[in-house]
Amino acid sequence: MKTINSIADMQAFSNAVRKDGKRIALVPTMGALHVGHLSLMRKAQDMGDVLIASVFVNPTQFGPNEDYKAYVRDTEGDKMKMVKAGVDVAFFPHADEIYPPGFETYVEVEELQKPLCGRFRPGHFKGVATVVLKLFNIVKPHVAVFGQKDYQQLLVLNKMVRDLNVETEVVGLPIIREESGLATSSRNAYLSDEEREKAVSLSRSLREIKKGFDDGERDTQTLVMRGREILSRACIGDIDYLEIRDGETLEDKKSASPGDVAALAVRIGKARLIDNIVL
Repeated sequence: MKTINSIADMQAFSNAVRKDGKRIALVPTMGALHVGHLSLMRKAQDMGDVLIASVFVNPTQFGPNEDYKAYVRDTEGDKMKMVKAGVDVAFFPHADEIYPPGFETYVEVEELQKPLCGRFRPGHFKGVATVVLKLFNIVKPHVAVFGQKDYQQLLVLNKMVRDLNVETEVVGLPIIREESGLATSSRNAYLSDEEREKAVSLSRSLREIKKGFDDGERDTQTLVMRGREILSRACIGDIDYLEIRDGETLEDKKSASPGDVAALAVRIGKARLIDNIVL
């Protein structure tokens, strides 16, 4: 596996690959790689001739009181996992090159960034859209692969690509879960054993909503209450949101329809965890 740090070197490499007529697949990450990331990388191998994985803890998507400094970083461990996952090139750019002095150009997807996590993390999706567009311009992938756990992020990036005529195809792949049902996340590392047991209730809550929907219930307030009962039994009181939204526009829904998404974000100890399920 080749490791590249500079933007110029990465662009030169990608230009050469494209000149040879080869297809580039990119998996962007913030590192602290887990089985979910590695699953994306293995599946992305089938989508291109050269697999590139990037690791960049993006400061602009963290709020002032969030965990940017504490976010898990394990460069050598990540590299070993990438090798096993079949990555051809690991791209580890430096923050001062991604955001050089005087940087002031940002990308925003105005409406899709507003609900759900956007209400609780102002500026988050502005940072996400900006850094991903920069990565697309640097790595020049034909396809980029993301996990569906970050459902709103996936919608934001797809909209950005369509609106700005970016030639990269954005692909979302299903959530990878632990045996308990807990969605894999780098922030799971913050959880104690007791907190991890509580966190299992997130997927149970969403499955309860899905069960109610499959049984014929359509009133979103009723469905959400079923999910909240599961969280309440697990003594999870710090809930940012548990909502049912349109699966494409994220508009609020009074009556649920197939394809809508039930999404939640809760805080357990030091961790803010998100999860979702499509109805």
